[in-house]
Amino acid sequence: MKTMFKPVPPPPSPDSSPAPGPATAAAAPALEDCLRLLRGERDEQKLAGLLVAANVCRAGDAAAVVEVYRAVGPRFLRRLINTGLGKVEGGKEEEREAYLRLAVTVLSGLARIPEVAADEGVVSTVPLIAEIVSKSSDLTITEECFELLSLIAIASDGGAYKFCEPGVMDIFLQISNFPDGSRCSELAIHLMQLLVHKLRLDNLSVEKLQAMAGMVTSLARLFAVLHTAIKFESLHMLTASFWDRRAPLHDALRSVPSTIWKSQIRVGITDVLQNRVVSSEKLQALLLAECMMSILGENWLSEDYKFPDDQNMMPVDKFVLLVLESARIEVSVLLNELAYLKYESSKNFQRDDISQKEKNLAILFSLIERIIKMISNASGGEGASCQTIRESTIMKAITGLNETVGLVLDFLQDAKDHGQKKGDDLLAAVRIVGSYLAEAPYACKEKIRHLLEFIFSVEGRDESSPFHSICFMIPMLSQITTEDDGCRALVSFEGYKMVIECLIKMTEQDGMMVDTGSIFLACDTIINFLKNMKKAHIRMESCFVRLLQALVAWSGSADDSSVTMTASCLGTLVMDLTTEEFLLSCSDFDSKTLESLSQLIARSLYQDIPDDDMEQSNQKQIILSGYRRWSDRYPHVTTILQQHVSV
Repeated sequence: MKTMFKPVPPPPSPDSSPAPGPATAAAAPALEDCLRLLRGERDEQKLAGLLVAANVCRAGDAAAVVEVYRAVGPRFLRRLINTGLGKVEGGKEEEREAYLRLAVTVLSGLARIPEVAADEGVVSTVPLIAEIVSKSSDLTITEECFELLSLIAIASDGGAYKFCEPGVMDIFLQISNFPDGSRCSELAIHLMQLLVHKLRLDNLSVEKLQAMAGMVTSLARLFAVLHTAIKFESLHMLTASFWDRRAPLHDALRSVPSTIWKSQIRVGITDVLQNRVVSSEKLQALLLAECMMSILGENWLSEDYKFPDDQNMMPVDKFVLLVLESARIEVSVLLNELAYLKYESSKNFQRDDISQKEKNLAILFSLIERIIKMISNASGGEGASCQTIRESTIMKAITGLNETVGLVLDFLQDAKDHGQKKGDDLLAAVRIVGSYLAEAPYACKEKIRHLLEFIFSVEGRDESSPFHSICFMIPMLSQITTEDDGCRALVSFEGYKMVIECLIKMTEQDGMMVDTGSIFLACDTIINFLKNMKKAHIRMESCFVRLLQALVAWSGSADDSSVTMTASCLGTLVMDLTTEEFLLSCSDFDSKTLESLSQLIARSLYQDIPDDDMEQSNQKQIILSGYRRWSDRYPHVTTILQQHVSV
């Protein structure tokens, strides 16, 4: 077979086909004649057959279309496209467009049958069709290419994943060059939506993940530069990509060398939040900001990016406050709407209404939590060296956060007044309060004092007893219990017992997944409490017995000096509340547990501590002081310790 085609007239466009009628039907070659031409050995025969096949494919006879495709074969179609792209030597430039038109028209007609569109021969043409889009200035050809690509993407997973080959995703860079409202723009966006929702990232190679990242960066450009409905379509696709894909795509985006896409997303978010758009679109923009902080870290919000083409970007300080104030407004609206629906309305509403508002609230809370962390970093915490926002901006942000946390506490007060303590929205409210108080433990002091007992009782929808609500408050509790007021707050409703039960759950091997940092903070809270409440005569109760057992199990499974010291320190303070005789009289506390506890304390006392580790040094002093106070009450423990260390 020849490597190039002789000139042929371009195929008639669909619009120029003659109207069907008796004369036309009589003149049209039979399908068998068409197939005979397509099966011919000479290129001229195949080309003549293709001209006829274009009409056959438009007729919608699936069986006939499949026969046509099998007769012509994918190899010839690929050669026809390559000739049109000028990849075959000897072809005349003025003839190429005719070849492209013919190839794309026939392929588009064939691909309307899913069986054909899913065939590997058609799927293999995706990179070539993408190349046509990148090179052609004819919108008619481009439009038909996007239609063809959409048919291939819909027909099979293999067709969709073919777009992840190098360079294919670059076709979407063309969208901003299409006329506003054009059919090409519409088809290109539709194709992107198909890929966003169809492509799954499990087990994709690094190269394919980089292609997905390329599509995201194309979307970022559209989101920034366009001011049509496509801006919002791009926004929705970006949030869908980030929210559903998580780790694999996020890793690929972090490795993108250019920072342009990051600044483009910031420009797009600014446009949406600054202008009068419906609340749902602002929520999408805020969700996108949360996703960006999730992918790139909280400091993405305050980093100083430059936008290409010398366009002015909103200054960093203004952008930070814009995002925060927009989130605060939406939170205020949602809290009022939820409170009304739950407590004031006539109950004539759909459960879905509340569910969607709760989801939106959770997104906004997550964003505000990240802003809290960013403000903490900028104020002197981790990452303070990257500070790019002014002190006055930080103070404005803190003032705004104070007001919003106050509104959240009012929401919790409303729930308390109505006897409601179960719900994911309430748990989310507790979480953001806990996040803020971890950084500002004495903020909203009076409201917290009155609500702390209720907060400890809040349960998520799927919880059988309070756990996460207490976990969220522990960072704050570990700080306020260094003072008597904080300890008295826990004593007032026996909240320290709930913290102990929470700590026990944290340390259980088969319990819920909790980070080690939270366990240490919970231990610190109880250590502070027992140190500061010696005069309050805290009684030895069953929760303390279970705590000793939990500490033995936790320290026994960890090869970490900080675990040994913390568990021993807390255990020593608990033992000061009682006697060896009492512990051994407890049905669930035996001599083996007491021996393990003794071994734990012994390990902590002969453990070497670095000179610069003040925390472990202080803990060791607490252990020694405690042992000296209660050694006469624990004869077996004293015997074991004297065998190992000199006290």
